[in-house]
Order: sequence, then C-alpha cells, then structure tokens
Amino acid sequence: MQTLWDDRYALRTQNMKGSTIRELLKFTQLPDVISFAGGMPAPDIFPIDEFREACIRVLEENGREALQYGQTEGYLPLREMISRHTNAYGIKVNAENIMITNGSQQALDLIGKIFINPGDRILVESPTYLGALQAWDAYNAQYVAVPSDKDGIQVEHMEHALRTGPKFMYVLPNFQNPTGVTIPLERRIKLVELADRYGVPIIEDDPYGQLRFEGNHLPTLEVLDDQLRGNHECYHGNVIYLSTFSKTLAPGIRLAWVVATPEIIQKLVMAKQGTDLQPNTFAQYVAYEVSRQGFLEKHVKRIVEVYRSRRDVMLDVLESYMPDGVSWTHPEGGLFLWLTLPEGCDTQSMLVKAVEKKVAFVPGHSFHPNGGGMNTMRLNFSYAQPDMIKIGIQRLSETIKEHLK
Repeated sequence: MQTLWDDRYALRTQNMKGSTIRELLKFTQLPDVISFAGGMPAPDIFPIDEFREACIRVLEENGREALQYGQTEGYLPLREMISRHTNAYGIKVNAENIMITNGSQQALDLIGKIFINPGDRILVESPTYLGALQAWDAYNAQYVAVPSDKDGIQVEHMEHALRTGPKFMYVLPNFQNPTGVTIPLERRIKLVELADRYGVPIIEDDPYGQLRFEGNHLPTLEVLDDQLRGNHECYHGNVIYLSTFSKTLAPGIRLAWVVATPEIIQKLVMAKQGTDLQPNTFAQYVAYEVSRQGFLEKHVKRIVEVYRSRRDVMLDVLESYMPDGVSWTHPEGGLFLWLTLPEGCDTQSMLVKAVEKKVAFVPGHSFHPNGGGMNTMRLNFSYAQPDMIKIGIQRLSETIKEHLK
C-alpha cells in the first residue's frame, strides 16, 4: 500500500543495500544449521561472571554517574586506559587522540560523514570488509579496488590506484576480514611509503590484532607512518586507527574506539553529537571495570587458545575432505579463513544447496566492491564448537563435490 513517504526518500538511499552477512545470521538461530557465516565470537567463553561482578561494583560505587549522560568523546578513564595500551605498541597518544564509538561500524559511518563527498574514490583491498562498503555506499562513494593475495593487498598494483586521487585508503592489515591474511612487514612499509608519496591518508581497521595464534606481532601502519615522519611528540600522522572490544570482551556492549589527531577527533565528535550524542555510559564504566586490573590480557590469552584450536580443527578437516581444486588461506589469527573454488563455480547459488544440507557460509562476491569473487567464500571458525566444525565442513565438502559434478 502506497503512503506519502514513498516518494520522499533521500537520494542516498538508492545506494543503500542490506547486509548479506546480517541476513545470513538468521541461519545461526536455526538449531540444526551449522553456521560458518557470521563473524561472531564464541559465546561459550564470554566473561559473564566478570561482567556480573563489574555491573554490581559500578552500580554500588558509581551508579549515579554511570546512569547519566556522558561526554561525546567517551568515558575519560577508559580512553586513558586505551591510550596506555596504544603507547605500549609504540604510538604516543593521550585521551585527546581517542574517541569511543558504538562499535567500529559507527566509526566507519562517522568517517564517511566527515570525509566522503558524493563520487569520492576510496582505495580498498579486493576483497574487503563488507561493513565498510555498506557504511560508505550511503555517502555515494566510489571504490578503487586493488587485488590481494596470500600476503594481503598487492602493493605492486597500488600506484595506478593511487594516481586516481582517492580520498583515503582503507586497509585491514591483521587477519583480514574476509580472507584471514596478514600483510607482512616489508609490504606494510612499502604501503606506508606509497601512501606518503602520493599524499593519500590511511584508515587502518584492526579489530583482530590481539588475536594472534602464531608468529610475531607486527607494527601497525600507524606506527610505521609515525616512524616514517619522524614524529616524537603526540601523534599527528596520516593514519586513523580503529579497534574494538567486540572481539576481546563481548560484541553486545558495542564499544570500539578511534585513534587519530586531535583535530580529526573533534570533527568526529561533532558528527557523533548529531548521531547519538554519546556512547553508552554504563557499558563504558563496566568495560573499564572489567578490564582495568589485568583481566583483559588474561582473557585474550584464553580466547587465542580456543580460537587457535578451532582454526586447527577446521584446517585439518578441510585437508581431509575438500576435493582437488579447492584451496584456502592459513590465518595466523583472527576469526576467518577464505575458500577458493575452481573458476566457474558460483558460491551464491551453492549456498542454497548448502543450507539444505544444514551448513551456512558467506559467498565471497559480497566482499568485492567492483565485482568478482563468485568462486570464493568466507568461513568463520570462532563460533562453532570443534565437533560441529567437523560435521559442518563435511557437509560443505559434500555440497562442493556435488556442485563440481
């Protein structure tokens, strides 16, 4: 039935699309479907007891403040804690460099709000995080896609893309969503040098950086940019860094943060004030209370142990059951790996058959802003229990074999 609103939508809504991943998450609610589709942390290791105790302490000791409005930038002790953690990784920042957001997704949207004009080009990896594309599609962004391989974005193909004059580049260097790959140090250095040479700033999205299973931690692009510029005072470089508590504490608290120059933070603050005024005060108090006495570091170690075990199970079962011609990445951390089928396969149509066999995944083409990836898929290994991973990969292997026939 038509209403008076039907012809009054803003033009930007023409570029808005529903999230393929969010649609697929409904499969996780079906008891008999094993889902590798969502990017969800393992609920069986959420720190429920610690949150319960923290909620009681916050209400008893700071109830009036925790239930009140707060600063748009976020709860100061929490921002100071994040700044200390950031400083430990080599970047000299303070609370003025940090803003708390309602999840990294809001940070991406606010970045779009303050930087993207209709038609602006954004340089991205291909494939890249679907949520970023969805956030920036609303601002009518165009994408300059650079292909990636087992070591992430191919820097040898970046110069042509940089010459098109992108507003900024968006990169996930650690255990990338969707592929699970990590950009090695030499390639990171080259990427930062190219960005500096062509005058293109960087959005560094790092939600999984602490979840490393093997190998050594690598310097962030923000650190490398700081070293390149020779900065010794508070950070004033060309990288905006994003991270989150969603993968280390719990996604339901919807707390993430932006690290940037004070000038950028102030622009983001003004944009956020027009969106939701402030992040959740109570959730910030509780997250700080849970994290402040060293619990977070211990909990991250537990997460890493669980996820490493589940990744290993998935890799072993893939090796045992997948037919010839199918390959996959070997992530050193994070939540995902990337499966590539022979050319000509269509994982979108395959998903229907997979769900009939009670297993779900995300078709890979959704992560390619300018098309492609029809023969790929993203698999999540953090959510399902090991025995379910074994059964699910067997079901997926049967689906792929039937498709190949």
